[in-house]
This record gives sequence, C-alpha cells and structure tokens, in this order.
Amino acid sequence: MFDSVGWGEILVLIVAGLFILGPERLPEAAAWVGKSLRKVREFATGAREQLREEMGPEFEQLRKPLEDLRGLRNFDPKRVVTQHLFDGDADPLGLKAINGTNGETKPNGYPGTTAPQIKAPEPLTPGEKPPIDPDAT
Repeated sequence: MFDSVGWGEILVLIVAGLFILGPERLPEAAAWVGKSLRKVREFATGAREQLREEMGPEFEQLRKPLEDLRGLRNFDPKRVVTQHLFDGDADPLGLKAINGTNGETKPNGYPGTTAPQIKAPEPLTPGEKPPIDPDAT
C-alpha cells in the first residue's frame, strides 16, 4: 500500500499537517489516523480468518493462483525469452572464453585460466620499411 511513498513525501505531509492543523491539534489527528489504520487492519485480518474458517482447505487452493498472479508483477519478458532461447546457459555467446576467464575463477575471485598471451610485434627501427603483404594490396 505504501510501497511508493518515501520518507520525503511523509515529511512533506507532516509539515503540511502542521501548517493546516496547527501544533495543538496535530497530535490528536495523528492518534486518530493511527487508530483508524489499526481498525482497518483488524477488519481485514478478521475477514481473512473468517473466510479461511468458512472455506476450509479450499482457501489454500484459491490462494495459490492469487500468489501466482502476484508473482507476475516481477515478470521480465527479456529474461524469460533469453532463458528459453539459451536454455539457461550463463554464457551463451562464449564471452568469458574471449575475455580469458573460460568461466572459471579461483577462490579469491581472480580468473582461473587465462587465454594465451599474444606477443605484440616489435616496433620498427628508424629507417626500416614496414613489411608488405601482397594479398592485402
């Protein structure tokens, strides 16, 4: 219910209440709001318990589809399609092998096996002509 209300909004409401009601009536209003919320929670809990008693074991059968629907709030189609296409493979494109980790790590978190290091060509000396590749020209 209050998932999207942050501390900043609550602070603004308190300050607005202080200006609207004044410091004399603000504690009474806060107590009234607290009592009202407590009553609403008690009514909801009582209704749930009464429904559970009257329905018996069928209440759990009704509750499971509702839990499944609640789970759809976090539905991520991109993740589902990726899982389906790549069968849950953590590295479907083989990028870890390219980066030299091969998917293995040591216990300290450093990469386990590394790809062979390719030596960089030595720079040309002054006055030396670069090699010519006849297939590239």
